[in-house]
Amino acid sequence: MYRYLFKPLLDFVLAFAGIILLSPVFLILVIWLTISTRGNPLFTQERPGKDGKLFRLYKFRTMNNKRNNNGELLADHLRVTRTGNFLRNTSLDEIPQLVNVLKGELSLIGPRPLLKQYLPLYNAKQARRHEVKPGITGWAQVNGRNGISWEEKFEYDVYYVDNLSFLLDMKILYITICKVFKREDIYAPHRERMEYFKGTTT
Repeated sequence: MYRYLFKPLLDFVLAFAGIILLSPVFLILVIWLTISTRGNPLFTQERPGKDGKLFRLYKFRTMNNKRNNNGELLADHLRVTRTGNFLRNTSLDEIPQLVNVLKGELSLIGPRPLLKQYLPLYNAKQARRHEVKPGITGWAQVNGRNGISWEEKFEYDVYYVDNLSFLLDMKILYITICKVFKREDIYAPHRERMEYFKGTTT
């Protein structure tokens, strides 16, 4: 009952309330990023949602598009702007995803939506992460985020799928809020992005 009725309703209500409460911050960031990036303040990218169905994820832009002499994008850590660092450190770059929640593409809590090129690389167990809607935060995020291996991350994701409940969601939400305020496991400059997932060999 919770998974199919109350969770979607709770997502909508909380996302709507969040957008209303954060609208002044949203407006300020849109103006700030439009000026600082001299362009679109939003970063959008196709990500797999429930059952692997693709949707367009929204985030505030945190990187520029600087390229090397061969026209290739520079490494991520060379493209993250000062503003981007601030947004990542405070998790403000995630605010536009509340729109994804209102559209029914995301949940507030669930496995994080990863890159679409990973879809054919999952084994049968790992692919179960797509049995529920992806989320802005999730069980893997509050248990190490980028500090754990891909295999551990997927184990947490599947655990969430199998144990989804109101109490688990509230626990994840509470831990997430605590980590945001304490700025724990939010953004690690020395390891800002995990290596790309290349499949599980065992």
